[in-house]
Amino acid sequence: MRASGTIGIVGAGLSGAVIGRELAEAGHQVEIFDARDHIAGNCHTERDEDTGVMIHVYGPHIFHTDDREVWDYVNSFQTFMPYKNRVKTTSGDQVYSLPVNLHTINQFFGKTFRPDEARAFIEAQADTSIEDPKTFEEQALRFVGKDLYEAFFQGYTQKQWGCSPTDLPASILKRLPVRFNYDDNYFAHKYQGMPENGYTEMVGRILDHPNVNVSLKTRFVRAQKDDFAHVFYSGSLDGYLDHEFGPLGYRTLDFDRFEYDGDFQGCAVMNYGDVSVPYTRITEHKHFSPWEQHSGSVCYREFSRECGLDDIPYYPIRLVKDKEQLAQYVERASRETAITFVGRLGTYRYLDMDVTIREALDTARLYLARKAENHSMPVFLHSPI
Repeated sequence: MRASGTIGIVGAGLSGAVIGRELAEAGHQVEIFDARDHIAGNCHTERDEDTGVMIHVYGPHIFHTDDREVWDYVNSFQTFMPYKNRVKTTSGDQVYSLPVNLHTINQFFGKTFRPDEARAFIEAQADTSIEDPKTFEEQALRFVGKDLYEAFFQGYTQKQWGCSPTDLPASILKRLPVRFNYDDNYFAHKYQGMPENGYTEMVGRILDHPNVNVSLKTRFVRAQKDDFAHVFYSGSLDGYLDHEFGPLGYRTLDFDRFEYDGDFQGCAVMNYGDVSVPYTRITEHKHFSPWEQHSGSVCYREFSRECGLDDIPYYPIRLVKDKEQLAQYVERASRETAITFVGRLGTYRYLDMDVTIREALDTARLYLARKAENHSMPVFLHSPI
């Protein structure tokens, strides 16, 4: 027997919190379950007791969007401070700026190119025999050439994804820009920033509604679905279906934390492009809050590896094998009723935070509209395929 009007939500991250808040404000009772001992999912932040630094516990999350409604939404729950993500990379015993820009090109090749000269030079480096790039490597060779590819993309990508760039789709590299000016802001979105007191406080405020109840350290099981009028599930799709077709492929991260008295690297993110360095990057977390001053520092070396069943899944791999499994899971899930899969894990897609919030808002609004018309909700609003 379904509890009339009570909504079950699995996951107290951005997807679950935003959907829960929207439905609570519409008068629904909302029960949120999360297996972890904290809210905010992978964007969980906490203040380090020794240094006072705000730590991004599961790796850095930088908010950037062109969606004005989403920007206004997050700012209604937390003040966002200006922040530009200026990534550096160490390659061949030198430090360069990312994304590849005019400074990177001039420094790497020992030139003083103007923009038009640099563009012509890079085009001459490119392998124009590759007319329709299919793999990550072909995409890189076609648009930046062998030297820049090997210095900045090949090793890092191999470490991050655990396979040869020849096995990855070209679409991964299409998200990485090459600029022929000196703009070293990693993102090009209109709105960029960091929450002044961290993401966990922001999510806590989103969840702060009398119609919302959150149960932490509580794992939701499929048998509970019938206790609710509808369930929004932001856990892993394959996990919900008990890995019936085998686990979907994810990469997970291991973190090697260390403290430093002073400023360790002078920037928030330092990538390491050489394969000889086992970690992909070092993050120095006090630089994610440049409006604060801290004498001590907390840093993390990040190591990427294949995700096991007991690990935290970070990045969906989505290679051919994974997509074949995914199609089986989507077909199987489509036979479910009174449940909608949402978010990064529920739809097996890499989603930035702003897209996650946008989709959560749209999902909640569609549910309210469908309910008003006595229509059911789809299992997927955004197809994972």
